[in-house]
Formats: sequence, C-alpha cells, structure tokens
Amino acid sequence: MTVATETLVGRSVPRVEDAALLTGRGRYMDDLPVRRDTAHLAILRSPVAHAAIRGIDTARARALPGVHAVLTGADVAALTRPMTVGVKADVECWPMARDRVRYVGEPVAMVVADSRYIAEDALDLIALDLAPLPPVIDPEAALAPGAEVLHPSLGTNLINERRFRYGDPEAAFAGAAHRISIEVRYPRNSCTPIECYGVVGEYDPGEDAYDVTANFQGPFSIHAVCALALKVPGNRLRLRTPPDSGGSFGVKQGIFPYVILTAVAARAAGRPVKWIEDRLEHLMASVSATNRVTRLSAAVEPDGRVTALDWDQIEDCGAHLRAPEPATLYRMHGNMTGAYDIRNVAIRNRVVLTNKAPTGLNRGFGGPQMYFPLERLMRRIAEDLGLDHLDVIRRNLVPSGAFPYRTATGALLDSGDYPAALAAALEEGGYADLLARRDAARAEGRLYGIGLSVAIEPSISNMGYITTVLTPDQRAKAGPKNGAQAVATVAIDPLGAVTVKVASVPQGQGHRTVLAQVVGDTFGLPLTAVRVNTEMDTGRDPWSIASGNYSSRFAGAVAGAARMAAERLRGRLAAIAAAQLNIRPDRVVFAGGRIADRDNPDNALPFTRVAATSHWAPATLPEGTAQTISETVFWTPDQLEAPTAEDGVNSSLCHGFIFDFCGVEIDRTTGQPRIDRYVTMHDCGTILHPGMVEGQVRGGFAQALGATFYEEFAYGEDGAFLAGTLADYPMPTVMETPEPRILHFTSPSPFTPLGAKGVGEGNCMSTPSCLANAVADATGARDLQLPLTPARMADLVFPPETPPARTGTAPAPPAARPGERALTGAGRAEVAAARAAVWDMLLDPATLAAIIPGAHGVERVTDTHFRAEVTLGVGPVKDRYRADIRLSDMDLHRGVTLSGVVEGGLGSGRGEGRITLSDRDGGGTLIEYRYTAGVGGKVASVGGRLLDGAARVVIGQFFQALARHAGGGGAAPRGLIARLRALLRRNA
Repeated sequence: MTVATETLVGRSVPRVEDAALLTGRGRYMDDLPVRRDTAHLAILRSPVAHAAIRGIDTARARALPGVHAVLTGADVAALTRPMTVGVKADVECWPMARDRVRYVGEPVAMVVADSRYIAEDALDLIALDLAPLPPVIDPEAALAPGAEVLHPSLGTNLINERRFRYGDPEAAFAGAAHRISIEVRYPRNSCTPIECYGVVGEYDPGEDAYDVTANFQGPFSIHAVCALALKVPGNRLRLRTPPDSGGSFGVKQGIFPYVILTAVAARAAGRPVKWIEDRLEHLMASVSATNRVTRLSAAVEPDGRVTALDWDQIEDCGAHLRAPEPATLYRMHGNMTGAYDIRNVAIRNRVVLTNKAPTGLNRGFGGPQMYFPLERLMRRIAEDLGLDHLDVIRRNLVPSGAFPYRTATGALLDSGDYPAALAAALEEGGYADLLARRDAARAEGRLYGIGLSVAIEPSISNMGYITTVLTPDQRAKAGPKNGAQAVATVAIDPLGAVTVKVASVPQGQGHRTVLAQVVGDTFGLPLTAVRVNTEMDTGRDPWSIASGNYSSRFAGAVAGAARMAAERLRGRLAAIAAAQLNIRPDRVVFAGGRIADRDNPDNALPFTRVAATSHWAPATLPEGTAQTISETVFWTPDQLEAPTAEDGVNSSLCHGFIFDFCGVEIDRTTGQPRIDRYVTMHDCGTILHPGMVEGQVRGGFAQALGATFYEEFAYGEDGAFLAGTLADYPMPTVMETPEPRILHFTSPSPFTPLGAKGVGEGNCMSTPSCLANAVADATGARDLQLPLTPARMADLVFPPETPPARTGTAPAPPAARPGERALTGAGRAEVAAARAAVWDMLLDPATLAAIIPGAHGVERVTDTHFRAEVTLGVGPVKDRYRADIRLSDMDLHRGVTLSGVVEGGLGSGRGEGRITLSDRDGGGTLIEYRYTAGVGGKVASVGGRLLDGAARVVIGQFFQALARHAGGGGAAPRGLIARLRALLRRNA
C-alpha cells in the first residue's frame, strides 16, 4: 500500500487572488493609507516639444494658501544628481527640465499643497516663458546634416552607434542568387495599464534617508539609479510596492523619475508627499515602446533558403536615453535570426534622440520591432521567388535534434522541435481547411488572405545583454555583467504554517496562486495551506538588481527559486520525520497534509507537527540537520554569461517557440478587415497553470491586435502629442477581439528548475506580422505601415480618388502650420447700444474681463495691446491660457482687426479676426466678424473633432455677453428654440 498523491502544478486551480480583486477589495497604490499630514503633488508640464526656458515665475503659486512648496528644475537639481544615462555620452538626464524642454509633457515645475485641487490651481499661477526651438520628430531627419540638436553638449542626435558581424555575411551575400530587402517603420505604441503611476514619498532629515512606496515593477537595478540620483547610499532609499497593481505590461518600470521627484518634493515640503498620475499625464509622458526604422536584407538561394541577414536599425528613444534604454534594441540581440538556422549576420544599430517622450519597457520589449520586419521579409522572399510562404518557413527553421542550439549572434536556444511543433499546429489548427476557405472566398470575388508567422519568445533576461551596446574594450574596463538572479524565501511559523516571499511584483499574472501550487506540491499541502506575500520592501526583504517582474521571468526563474527553497526545507523535514517515524529518509513522503512512510501510510505525522519542530524543540533535530524555520534561495543560471569578446550574447535564458497562422477577410465595400480564424501554437515548456497560460496568450493577442489595427503614439510635425486621450488612442475591446485557437507543444527547458519558459509576451511579437501578412495576401500589397487604420486599409482596397475641382469664389481655409489644426469662421450679432458705445466696450479691459468666457482678468498694456488669462475647455480637457492680443487697422467706430497668440499647458494657438460695426435698422448696432486661427499642442489632438464647434460656441458666448452688457439684443441668426421662445412671448 502506498500514499496517494494529487499534484497542484499543471492544473487550472481557482486563483487565490480573485476573491479580493473581483469583490473590490484589492489594495492598489491609491488605496493605501497615508499619514494625516501627507501633502499632494501636481506637475506642470511643457506644452511644446522643444524650447529654451527663459524663465519660470512661481511667485503667485507660492503665495496661494495651502501651498507648501514649489520646485523648478533648478531646485530639483540642487538636491539631486543627473539620472544614469544608458550609454557613455556627454549628456545629462534630469527628472525635471532645466535649461530647455525636449518633449511635450516634460516636467518643468511641481507644486506641493494640502490637496491635489490646490496644487493644480497653483500650477495655473506659474508663468512659464519659453523660446521655441525647431522640433526634431522623425528619427531619420534627426540624423540629417543640419538637424536641430537636442543636447548641445552631445553635438549630435546620434547618441550611440555599433556595428556587428557574425560569420561571413559579405561572402554569403556575394555568393547568393538573390538579395531581397524590406524597409519597415514600426510605430510607437503602449500597453496602457488600467492603473497609472502612483508614488508616496517621505524624507527623514535625521537619517538623510528616503522611504518611498510606488507601484514600480522592476527591474530593481533602477533602485540604484534612484539612490544615485538622490545622492544617498542604497540603504538610505527604502523602496516598497503595494499589494496589488492594476496592470503594467512593462510600463511601470518608467515610474522611477517620479520616484525621484516625489522624494525631493517630500524633502522640500518637510512632510510626506503623494502623487497619483492621471490618464492624460500617463499617455503623454510615461513611457512607450520605441519606434524603429529597419532596413533588412537577406541573401537567398533559389529554393528560398536564407544564408545571411543584414540589419540596419535606427532606434528612436525619445528626448532622453533613460535607463535601461537602449535595452529595447538589444534585448533581442541574441535572437536576430528568429527561429531560423541562419549562420551569417551583419547588424548596424543606431540610437537616436528626438523630441518625443522617453521610451522604456513595454510588453514584447523589442520583439515586435524585430519580428515584424523579419517575418514580413520571409513573406517577401516567397512572393518574389514564386514560392509557398509555408515552404520558405519550413526550409529555414532550426532543425529537429539541434538543441541546445547556439544562434549566430550568441543565444543558446534551450529546447524545442520547431518542425514538429509547426506540423502539429497545421494539423490540429486545420490549415488545410483554411486554404480551402481562402480558395472558396476568392472564387466568389472576396478579398481573403492567409498570414503566417514564427517567433522565438525569449524569457528570463540576461542582466548583461545591455552591455552589448558597449565595445568589447569598454566592457573589459567596466567589468563583466551577467546573470538573472531570482530570490525566494519559504518560511514555516511555530504552528507549522507555510509562507512564501518572493522578490517579484505581480500585476495580475497570478503569482500567489502559482507559488502556492509549487510549494504546496513540494510539501504535500493543499493550496489554502500556503500563504504568499508578493509585496517588495528593499529595507527588509532579500533582493537583487534582477528582482522584479519583467521579461516573462516568473514561471522559469521566480517559481523555480521558490521550488528550490521548499525542496531544501523538505529535505530537512524528511530527516526530522524519519527520526520520529523510525524509517529511512528515502521512505518519507509528503501528501495530504501529512508526512508518512511510503510503504506504511498509517505510520504518519501531521505536517504541522514536524514543521514546527525547529521552533519548539530545536535540540531534538537529528545531528547534521539544519533549521527548518526559513530558507532563502538566490538562483542564477550558469548559461547567462557576459557578452563575449566577439559580441556574442545569450540575451535570455529560455526560448519558447510560436507558430501562428490566420485567415483575414477584407470587406470590399468598407475596407474593414475581419479575422476569420486565428491559430497560435506555443511551446512554453512545462505549463504550471493552463488557465493562466491561456490568459497570458489571450492578453498578448489582444494587445497585438491593437498594435496591428488601432494604436499609435502619434506626434505632429511640431512635436504635439496627437494621442492624448483614449478617444484619440483607440484600443480593441472584447467586441473587436476574436477567439484565438490556442495550441501547445511541450519541450521542457533543461535550464530552469521547473522546466518552464515564459509565455507572457509572445503574441505581441508574432501576431502583428501574421495579421499583416494576411492583409498583404488578401490585397497584394507589398509595403504595409502599422497600424492598419481604416484610412490605410482604404488606401489598400480602393483606387485613389481625384478631388473635385473647386468652384465658386469661397475662400480656401487658411493653411495651418505644421502640427496645427486650422479653424475659420464668420458670424454676426445684434446689440441695442450705439456703435460708439460698443466700440468703447471692445476697448475697455473691465468690460472685456466681464464678457470674455472664462476670463480671469484683462490687462491693457497700451491702447492697442492687451493681455488676458482665460480658462477654456475643449471636449475632455480644460486649462488656463495666457493671451496676448494686438489691435490694428482701426477705423473708429467702424472696424478693427485683432491678432494674437495664446499659450497654455495643453497647447497654443494664433489667429486673426476682423470685427466691423454698422448701424442697425431701427437702432442699435450690427456686429459682423470673420476669423482664421491655428491651434496646436494637446488641445488640437485631444479636441481635434470638437475644435470647430468649440470655437463657435466660445465666440458666440462672447457676443451674447456683449449684447447683454450693452443692454439687449442677441446673436443672429438665432436657434430654433430661441425663435420659438420669442414667438411665444409676442403671442402672450
């Protein structure tokens, strides 16, 4: 008779986290209690992309009751050092702008006040004087001779360039039958978590120490960046995380400049300070994925076999190269041949600075930018050579039996059988049926295409891969960097209860459930017997620079470390139990909450009794047996070595395999694409929780769908951010997201304790190219630009239209400057006052202040020069604007031309209008006006579709107020309701 065991790992057990999260009891950053004297922070951000800071007047803001501190870039610099820059370069990167602003949304001042409301009001009182500089938006234009330089100390916008050569690519291209190339401009996008950034900072002047809580995700190498910037040793910066985080997808790595700013604000204010980012701030100035220009060429044999690749990549990291960038460019360096057996590779990498927000971690982290051109190129090869796309893929895959396989650029692919996985996917996913569906659709004249894509999903990043950006000599001087340390602690309390503590910060992945499964199986305990704590506290917990939750490292590294810690305790517990049960340790089994004799299950003890022995009776432990109270494991794999002298780098430990295929139909009438079928095959090693793996695949697929058809962090030519709200940055909902068919092929990793590989990011890498290949197959298009928005789809489906010739004499609307939205309008109003009285009102500051909508005051500088401050709202945004207005072409009592500019935190504008006055029949004055204007900045992007109507409303309100002030009359023509009311009054 033996002891029956039932394992938890490999089953979709109910998630431990869900009971709290689904009933509203999650504890997120903004839910945490704070001290009663905690103040609140608001940040003034640059309204323009590039300008010199001539001055910042904070006097009025400081005088506002309830304000505790106002800090500018100079104030922040006095208490900090520049943040670490990702490469050796003569630039400084500060968390707040000092001499110039370099992107829309860059912090330029911050206010600490009793409430966020007061702090925001104080921001309106700060006068920011900027001298505009030419913006540089396109990364290729940034490299052009004569381009405006963002950082004069650097002298160029090219902050880093490296060339690499593996094998003999020159010989391969010289001997190849074909050279086939593709050029791709991959756009910026972001995975936009539900919860934005949040920080609470406190400063202890007695200890010269900071205590910060933030929904930071890691890697905790950033802790060193923050400590250095704050000018304190690492042990004087305590960084903690909340119990729950409302998503991250890499984005919350980018919170660290605000950790620094909040900590400095707390020091200046002499009290704790809290900052919660709003959605407008998050979209505008958190972090996004990089945009990249790639030119990729392949040396190709007549049968489609690729013998060499030549990469030329220009990486746009925005205005500052913040740590860990340029990691996005180098994370995939060991995997530049994808899933293919290609032995010759040339790479040119250039990192460029532009007037956009700095970039950082984002789900897929370098994979989407790399796999899109590679997988589009494989289709191009098939198209140019008249081959079947699937055959080209098969012919180039890493062959069966080749694992572990060392790629040309240095990655060590741990396990797999790519041809077998592909064949299984084709069979189980119904590829033959999909071909038949395409043939039938085309026979009916419908646009239908099939797309294919393969990818290697790297996980558990080598902390040394980023040093590949340095030359071998520079790396030798700096010293080797490598590894991927994971930390886990398993502890047993005096009652025998088990607790797990890990240095990883979940954002919805289910850490607590999986860790309870892994440790529960090790000790033979039910899921509910294991408690998991995933909060991080650098002041108490064991951690390393690799700690955190990123690069799909949880299942392979963190859960594996927890398993190792539990197994060490289990070995000691087996020795203790064996002594008490009078059996050999090799006969001890853990099952059902008991520790028993494998051959005599009745000879058993409760787990809790044996587990508590180290607490209650340590002297009774068998000789040579250590305590079982707690065990901490620091695990790092031997395979993650530092980059070699030849620039080879195993940039990740594990490599999953993905093969996707899909069918897409495009409506000939509307151009709308419809995903008819999507099949995705994953080899992610040992699956710990099938339900969560499916959730990860579905989530990555949905976000990849957004990247393919909807999402882009777009910028105007003037650097204005054009995706400032979720109305302007659309994301797919459940209504637009089809059900993918998810398949699995299992080849456990020999490099991880549990055999698991990562699975959280793969479809972000494979799906955009798969869908784009289907669109190309359906339309015959050779070049595609993501996202495939309705306008771009229309260009693919419909022939170009010739605009009709302009007829009549109506003037054309004014040309807008780059990045502006042009407005034009005209109207009239009737007032009871005479022309002379109306003229005087239009030139009187007190009257203007009373009738201008949202005016806070009007100042007469000269008889023809006025200044004003007004608060205006367009759509979902509202802000305070400074207006400078001048009068010209004055015809006394008859007409005047007004011209001026307005500036505010959300944008700027300029315009000109002509007002004419004439006598009205029956008395009074007829006012007629025409205006042209251009509006730029966030207000143009956020309120783009609303601006015309909003302008008319504001101007209408002005003349209505003027009419009331003048003693009667109103705007004409009146609306239907107004005319009905007037008719009723006459008939009353």
